[in-house]
Amino acid sequence: MAASSALRLILGSSSASRRLILSEMGYQFTLLSADIDEKEIRMEKPEELVVALAHAKADAILEKMAKNGMMQEIADSQETTLLITADQVVVHDGVIREKPTTPEEARKFIQGYSQSHAATIGSVLVTDVKNGSRRGGWDKSEVYFHKIPDEVIDSLIEEGNVFYVAGGLLVEHPLTSPLVESIVGTMDSVMGLPKALTEKLIKDSLQES
Repeated sequence: MAASSALRLILGSSSASRRLILSEMGYQFTLLSADIDEKEIRMEKPEELVVALAHAKADAILEKMAKNGMMQEIADSQETTLLITADQVVVHDGVIREKPTTPEEARKFIQGYSQSHAATIGSVLVTDVKNGSRRGGWDKSEVYFHKIPDEVIDSLIEEGNVFYVAGGLLVEHPLTSPLVESIVGTMDSVMGLPKALTEKLIKDSLQES
């Protein structure tokens, strides 16, 4: 579904995969990043954590927009302006995994997925910038792996992209995609922006605006 001319979308994320997915959905959008310390927000349940982080990102971006004058510009326009924020963690053996911070941690994470499986839990939050209303939800998928050879892990760590994704989990990468046995859920959910949930939240927000 393509965006209407009366809709302005802002993607509050620096994630390349989220940009790709939202583009695939037919939307045009601008980008803003939240720049928050995600480690300051802690929850025991992964679903609660990703939802809380999506709200914190929205708060930070709205504050940034107020400082740079964007809020006034939006208030004066006829457009509906929606801000999309999202977060994701990986759960493996019952433990929440965020972005790995060292090569050792990345290696431990990826080795753990070999001949095993991991779940991705991702949130999406759509905020109507004019009236402040928010609609959110979360989605879960599971990824099952064949054996992941050490040389593949070495290459992934050397390349460095594993440090920018939750759990160091790069399912769509050319080195790892042949090693995926199956996915229970959707690839877009695993990549960090579930299309069906995002579309529903945008539509629901537009109906209320």
